[in-house]
Amino acid sequence: MCGIAGYCHLDNAKSASAYIVKAMADALTHRGPDDSGVLVSGRTGLGHRRLSIIDLKTGHQPIFNEDGTIAIVYNGEVYNFQELKEALTEKGHRFKTHSDTEVIVHSYEEYGIDCVKRFNGMFAFAICDSKADKLFLARDRFGKKPLYYGEFDNQFIFASELKAILKHPSAAKEIDMGALAKYLAYEYIPSPLSIFKKIRKLEPASRILLKGAELKIDSYWDMKFEERPDLDIGQASEHIGELLRKSVKKRLISDVPLGVFLSGGIDSSSVVAMMAELMSPKDIKTFSIGFRERLYDESLDARRVADYFGTDHHEEVLGPDDMLEALPKTLDILDEPFADSSIIPTYLVSRFTRKYVTVALGGDGGDELFMGYPSFLAHKITNCLEALPAGIRKIPLEILAGLTPVTHRYMDLNFKLTRFLRGMEFPENSRHQVWLGSFTPREQAKLLLHREGLDISASGIYDTTESYSGRAAGLDRLSRASYVYIKTYMADDILTKVDRASMANSLEVRAPFLDTEFAEFAAGIPSRLKLKGLTSKWILKKAMRARLPGRTLAKSKKGFAVPVAKWLKEDLKGLLLDTFRKSKIEKEGIFDYNYINGLIGDYLENRRDLRKEIWALFMFEMWHDRWMR
Repeated sequence: MCGIAGYCHLDNAKSASAYIVKAMADALTHRGPDDSGVLVSGRTGLGHRRLSIIDLKTGHQPIFNEDGTIAIVYNGEVYNFQELKEALTEKGHRFKTHSDTEVIVHSYEEYGIDCVKRFNGMFAFAICDSKADKLFLARDRFGKKPLYYGEFDNQFIFASELKAILKHPSAAKEIDMGALAKYLAYEYIPSPLSIFKKIRKLEPASRILLKGAELKIDSYWDMKFEERPDLDIGQASEHIGELLRKSVKKRLISDVPLGVFLSGGIDSSSVVAMMAELMSPKDIKTFSIGFRERLYDESLDARRVADYFGTDHHEEVLGPDDMLEALPKTLDILDEPFADSSIIPTYLVSRFTRKYVTVALGGDGGDELFMGYPSFLAHKITNCLEALPAGIRKIPLEILAGLTPVTHRYMDLNFKLTRFLRGMEFPENSRHQVWLGSFTPREQAKLLLHREGLDISASGIYDTTESYSGRAAGLDRLSRASYVYIKTYMADDILTKVDRASMANSLEVRAPFLDTEFAEFAAGIPSRLKLKGLTSKWILKKAMRARLPGRTLAKSKKGFAVPVAKWLKEDLKGLLLDTFRKSKIEKEGIFDYNYINGLIGDYLENRRDLRKEIWALFMFEMWHDRWMR
C-alpha cells in the first residue's frame, strides 16, 4: 500500500520539476515509509511512496514497460494479477518483477484505458505514456483507495491525499462553501467535491485521460442490482460461502505478516471463519480493542469468536484518556472535515495491529451489501407507516419522544426516536441521509452567515443521494437504498475512515466483502432475503450458520462507536467552549455565533440531544484551526 502524487503541465513547452514532485510525495511518507521514487518525463512528473507488501526486492516504483515509454505509480492491490500476468505473457509481454504493479503497466500497453475493467482489487494509479503523450489515472470500483486532483496555473495536479496537492506551489486553499454545506448535512464531503475549490476527488470506478491539454473523465463500471427472482435460497447461501472463501483466499497473498480486525460482529467473524478454513487457526492473528465504557465495548464478543476458532488473539482495552489522547492525532490525518467519530477507535486498532502485522483483513462492505444498518429497518418501518394518514402517522412517536429523557447513553430511545422522526419529514430518497447526517437545510439557513449563490434547499443539499437514487429508480426501495449507501456513505465515509486511519499507521487493510465477484453476486440477491422481517443480513447469516457460533449470528448491530455525547459534556467541555468562543467564531465569519451558542446551551442543559450536530461543528472547527491559519 502506497501514496502517489504528481503533476502535468498543460503547456507542452514546460517541464515538470523533480523537486516539486518529491515534496508532494514526501507528504505521503506515512502511506509508504519503505521506499520512494520520482520520475520526470517532459511535462509530467510522477512521485511514489511505498509500503512494501508484495515483491519486496524488485517492486520499486515507478515501474516501466519493456521499452521504458510507459511508467506507473500505483497505490493498491490487484488480486487477480497472476491470471492477468499469465494471459499477458502468452501475448508476448516480458516481466522483470513479481509485482502486480508491472501487470497494470502491461495491461495498459495491451488493452489501453479499458484495462481497468479487468482489475479486481483496490487501487489508484497514474500512468505516464510518453510515446502517446498521455496521462491516465484511475480509481477502483468501490473507492477503497483515494485520488484527488485539481488544475492550477495551467497544471493538472493529483495525489492520494489533499496534503500532497497542497505541497505544490501553485495549489491554493479556498473553502468551497457548497462542499461545506454538504459536510454539515452528510458529516463527510461526498465525491466529487473536496473542501477546497478547484480540487476534486475522482469518484469510485472512474478514470481520467489527459491528452495534450484535453481532460476526459468517465466511469468504467457500476453496481448492478439485478435481482434473480428464481434464485434458490439454499444454493444462494452456499454460493455466498464459496465466493467469500474465494475472496478471502485472494487477500491472503502477502510477503509480510498478515492479520484480521475482529469486532465480534458477523462480518469480521465471517472473514475469520473463512481464514480458518484456509490456514491453521493458530496462525491467524486477530486484533480487537475494547473500551472501559461497557456500553461501547465489544471486546468480549471478539474474544468469544477468537476462542471459538482458536486464533492468536490480541486485545487492547482503552479508557477515555486513551481515546482523547488519540483525537489530535486523528485530526492531523484528516485533510478534510470529517465527523464520523469512529475514526478514533479505527485509528487506535490500526496502531495496535501495526505492532504485529503490515496487512489486516476487515469486514467493510457487509452492512451495505446485506442491509445491516439500523436505518434499513427504519426505512422498512417508515414504508409501513406511510399507509397511515399523514396527519396521525407521527403522533404516537412524537408523544413517546417527548416523554423519554435526553441522555448521553449510546443509541438511547430518545436519540432513536428523534432521529427517526426528523427523517420522516423528508422524501424517501433523502431520508437515509437525514438519519445519518447532522444539519438539515432549514437548520443550515440559521447556521451559515453568507448564503449568496449557495443552494441550501433540500434539492441542493441532497442532490448527491437524489442523483444516485435516480440511477437506481427501477429497484425496490431497500435495494435502491443499498445502492445509494454503496455510492455515498460507504465510499466517502466508511472506506475513507479506514484508509486514513490505517495508512496513518502504515497498515494495509483489505476488504473481502468488496471483491468484485462477491459483491456483484450479493447485489443480485433480493432485498427480502437480506432484510427478512426484522432480521438484517438474513441470507448472510444463513450462509454462515454452520461456520459461526449461534451467539455471534444472533448479535445485533452495534457499530464502532465512541462516547461522543459524554465527552462533549464532560472531558471535552472546556475545549468545546473555547473552540466556539464568540471572538473566534465571529472572526472566521462562517457561522452565526448566536445560533451555535443556543445549540450548545440546549445540549449541555439536556434540553435536546444534539450530539451529532455539535460534534460535526466541533470537528469542522478543529480542522479549520489546523488547516486554515
